Amino acid sequence: MEGDPTLQLRVFDLNCWAIRYLSKRRQERVRLIGDMLRQEGFDLVLLQEVWSERDYSDLKAKLGGCYPFSHYFRSGVIGSGLCVFSRFPILDTLLYQYSLNGYPYMLQHGDWFCGKSVGLVVLAWGSRPLCPCSCQLHAEYCREKDAYLPHRLVQAWELAQFIRHTSKAADMVLLGGDLNMHPEDVGIRLLRGWTGLRDAFAEATRFEGCEDGCTLVPNNCFTVKTELLPFPLGIRIDYILYKAVSSFTVKCEELKTTTGTAPGMDIPFSDHEAVMATLHIRRQGQAADGNLGTAEPTLADVVTEARMEVGVGLRAAQRQRYSTGRMAVLALLLLLLQAAAALGTLAGLAAGQPFPKLSFSLLAFFAIGILLLATGLHLFHTIEVKMLQGTEEQLRMALRALQEHP
Repeated sequence: MEGDPTLQLRVFDLNCWAIRYLSKRRQERVRLIGDMLRQEGFDLVLLQEVWSERDYSDLKAKLGGCYPFSHYFRSGVIGSGLCVFSRFPILDTLLYQYSLNGYPYMLQHGDWFCGKSVGLVVLAWGSRPLCPCSCQLHAEYCREKDAYLPHRLVQAWELAQFIRHTSKAADMVLLGGDLNMHPEDVGIRLLRGWTGLRDAFAEATRFEGCEDGCTLVPNNCFTVKTELLPFPLGIRIDYILYKAVSSFTVKCEELKTTTGTAPGMDIPFSDHEAVMATLHIRRQGQAADGNLGTAEPTLADVVTEARMEVGVGLRAAQRQRYSTGRMAVLALLLLLLQAAAALGTLAGLAAGQPFPKLSFSLLAFFAIGILLLATGLHLFHTIEVKMLQGTEEQLRMALRALQEHP
C-alpha cells in the first residue's frame, strides 16, 4: 500500500462442518462452497472444520486460479480443520494449539481429538505484513450446565495473548472463526477487551443477512433444533474481528451473512451461516494507538469475572484428580490383595479352599484395567489443574496491572 492510501479488503469466514463419514452431504457442500468462492472472488477466505485433507486438496485445486496462496493447519488426532485461502502471498504461518481442549473420554463431543487451535498467516501486504488468524474454540453443548466454560475461557485468554504478542509487527490484525461464544459472554468480552479487536457486525455501516447477525439459525436443515429452542432467532457465534495496529484505520463498510440454502439448491453451505465483511482500510498520517488491552472501560471487571469462572473449573478439576487418584489406589490395593492370596495358595496356606482360577484371573484383569484407566485420568486431570492454575495466575497478574495502571 505504499502508493495507494486506501484499500478495500473482502473477507469470507465459514465453519464448513466437513467431517468425513459424519457430516451430511459433505462432498456436495464442499463443491458448492468452492463454486461460490470462485464466483465471489474474495481477497481472503478463512475456513474452519475442514477436517478432511482431501476436501482441502479439492478446494485448493478448484480455487487455485482465484486464490493462488493457501495453507492447511494440522494438529490433534483428526486435525484442526483450519485453512486459509488468499490473493496475497503467504510469507509465514504459525499454529498455536490451546493447552486445554475438553476431555478425551467425552467421545460424543470429540473436541479433544481435533486439537482446537488458532492458525496465523503472515501476508505480504503494504509496508508491514497483514496478520489474519483463523480459529475455533471448544463448543458449548449445554448452556445451562456448561462444563466446558473454564476450558473455553482458557482458550479465549490464550487466543488473546497470542494475538497481543504476534500482532506488533503487523499493519492490521484480522481474526475470523467459530468462537462458540455469544456476544455478551465473558470469553468474548475478555478477548475483545484485552486485544482491542472490534466486532465487524457491531461496526458495520450496512448489514444484510440473518436477524441480529445470527450464524446458527433454527431454519437451517442441518442444525439441532432442540439446542436452539431458547433462541428462536438463533445465535451469533461466528465472528470477524479486526484492529489496525500501525498507521492505518479500518472501517467495516458492509457485513453479510448467508441466509439459508445455496442458490438453486435445497441445502445450505453448512450448518453455520457464512460471514462476509468488506473492510475499508486507510493510511493515516501518524501511527495508531498500538496499546492493546485498554479498549473496554470495564476490562478489570471482565478479567475478575473470567478469573472466578476459571477458579470454579480449577476446583472441579482438583476434585476429579482426587477421585481418580483414589480409584487408582483402591485398584492397586486390590491387586496387592490378589497377589498376597496367590502367594498364600502357592505356599499351601489355602490348600483346602483354592480360589477359582477363572474368577481370580477375571478379577485381576478388571483391577489392572481400572488401575490403568484411573492412572491415565489422574494424570490428565493433574495437567488440567496445572493449566487452570497457570491461567488463573496470569489473570491475577493482568488484573493487578490494570488496577495499578488504569
